[in-house]
Amino acid sequence: MKAAVIVFPGSNCDRDMAVALRAAGAEVEMVWHKDAGLPRGVDLVAVPGGFSFGDYLRCGAIAAQSPVCRAVIDHVHKGGYALGVCNGFQVLTETGLLPGALMRNAGIRFVCRTVPLAVGTNDSAFTAGYARGQTLQIPVAHHDGNYFVDQATREMLEAEDRIAFTYGDEVNGSVGRIAGVLSENRRVLGMMPHPERAVDAGHGGTDGRAMLDGLVGALVAA
Repeated sequence: MKAAVIVFPGSNCDRDMAVALRAAGAEVEMVWHKDAGLPRGVDLVAVPGGFSFGDYLRCGAIAAQSPVCRAVIDHVHKGGYALGVCNGFQVLTETGLLPGALMRNAGIRFVCRTVPLAVGTNDSAFTAGYARGQTLQIPVAHHDGNYFVDQATREMLEAEDRIAFTYGDEVNGSVGRIAGVLSENRRVLGMMPHPERAVDAGHGGTDGRAMLDGLVGALVAA
């Protein structure tokens, strides 16, 4: 399975993502934001966390206009997989690949801690390694993670079983405590918590490992 990790000016979780994906068995290439295309044979595109372009305008708004994002959109429209974590989630909403918007945290404070995360669905390659309702411990580190959708969109996400994760307690003011959502075809996941920071026991926990191991395994089988 081959993965591409996108790198923007201001990305700071790109190496973490690459290390975690390689540990799960993926072949990984780093792709600069000015590249107009993705490496040949890529199965998964990972858009990592950080502060792309200094979070100017809106978080992820400038990054979403980068040449490589046009290739990411094309990759997804052809049935490819994409994972956006933290700033990557912001980028994916700005491209329109996922619904909603990420706003400033309630309380206007940066949140950096490990939080309880409830698995909303295991009907996806990203979440199949978990049980529905299972509680994970995954770190967050964000200032603009307050996920917003209107009531109609929230009801659609619930009806279509596309809410991948919810926070187990109040973190940032997100509607319905939503922490991660899936695309309509379930091949794109955006989430604010960092599973790539929860794959090594030496770092405090391994609850993110089942996601990346399961995702790599599913794409290898496919």
